[in-house]
Amino acid sequence: MNRFIGFVKKEFYHIYRDKRSLFILFGMPIVQIMLFGFAITNEINNVNIAILDHSKDATTQEIINKIAASKYFSVQDYIQNEAEIENSFKKGTLKAVLIFEKDFSKKLITQNNATVQIITDATDPNTANTISNYTNAILQNYQQELNKTTKIPYQIIPKTRMVFNPELKSVFMFVPGVMTIILMLVSAMMTSISITREKELGTMEVLLVSPLKPILVIVGKVVPYIFLSVINATIIILLSLFVFKMPVQGSLFLLGLESVLFIITSLSLGILISTISVTQQTAMMISLMALMLPTILLSGFIFPISSMPLPLQIISNIIPAKWFIIIIKGIMLKGVGILFIWKETLILLGMTLFFIAVSVKKYKIRLE
Repeated sequence: MNRFIGFVKKEFYHIYRDKRSLFILFGMPIVQIMLFGFAITNEINNVNIAILDHSKDATTQEIINKIAASKYFSVQDYIQNEAEIENSFKKGTLKAVLIFEKDFSKKLITQNNATVQIITDATDPNTANTISNYTNAILQNYQQELNKTTKIPYQIIPKTRMVFNPELKSVFMFVPGVMTIILMLVSAMMTSISITREKELGTMEVLLVSPLKPILVIVGKVVPYIFLSVINATIIILLSLFVFKMPVQGSLFLLGLESVLFIITSLSLGILISTISVTQQTAMMISLMALMLPTILLSGFIFPISSMPLPLQIISNIIPAKWFIIIIKGIMLKGVGILFIWKETLILLGMTLFFIAVSVKKYKIRLE
């Protein structure tokens, strides 16, 4: 046992002396969580739009004022004809143009019907769709104000209630995903170079002739990173709570336990990469290229898994990040307990045992 403790201490010293590793472990996650939390959003604010008003009457001016008064839009220009629209979009200065037809107010009063055309720049389809929805909502609100005194015989009034995120803050969706990605990539990347470092420095012979069994060597490599990654996860959770105002509806203790389990899963995967890699560069390339893209694309972080083709939905089941995102969103946003996430927990536990078992099997007791 004393030998094992000494081996773990040696690993701590290695990490402490490697300033680049410390920066990757603590510096990059903080920078990334801040950048992703503030930069990634599906909300729109102060979007530049233009107005083409063929009518120029009091009604259209009221609608324009209402749109300009909202925090979502900024009326950048008043254009005179349709020919200017394409040039404005090509310059990239506008995201949408609102066109009011001729005799707008007159048609609204006499025919009870007037048209507003919304033209959006669909090079970014999500933004274009959001702009259209926001504009329609403002127009419907204006229409309701006009019809306050008018009673319609039959009305169907939908009332929408947003559960778990009533303000529709996109940061509530992105921060759990970013936390998962950071823990996954940093933990796996750091441990993936641990054994390959020993091979490159020529100290692998010392490990091979030591009385420590392969399982103890692998566990000894993982233990320091578990401790450091837990500190990392704590910092990320604190940033989420106090900077991004993320709610934690469930148990903080359960959130901590699940985070530790996911960290161990990621570290075990990194050790597996380390045992099959010959150089640190190879290990880094595998951990970055083989983990980063699948983790981001197939974990449900950005794109819903249910919208993917069936083969990709099946492949996503082997991505550990998918299950942890379900767990962390359930605890933080929904306030669920272990009874609702036991399946995902068992899957992560099974993956961890599998990675450790394969790592022990792949650990070579002789140099080639």
